[in-house]
Amino acid sequence: MKNYVQPGNTITLTAPYAVISGEGMLVGSLFGIAITSAAMGEPVEAVLVGIFDLKKTPSQAWSVGDKLYWDNAAREVTETATGNSLIGAAIATVGNGAGETVGRVRLNGTAV
Repeated sequence: MKNYVQPGNTITLTAPYAVISGEGMLVGSLFGIAITSAAMGEPVEAVLVGIFDLKKTPSQAWSVGDKLYWDNAAREVTETATGNSLIGAAIATVGNGAGETVGRVRLNGTAV
């Protein structure tokens, strides 16, 4: 196929803010996980699909299959849809304790 470019699982984006390797970032309607650290405005490779353990809203319980959203202001994953971008779904149950701040997320490749 002459028009095939690449699988698209990892692409180069411009960091919208300073990011550390493993952190999420939202660039327009693309959500990805930074592979390396980058300052705002620098190019950075980002993974768009896969399963990641990400910072989540504390005191919020998740069940397997729950829709998950990116809160760009807090730079964390939440179940709250209003004002946030859909990025994927929970693939593991996590409790609602104040200390439970990491959840396992399957990314869907875009933020809507």
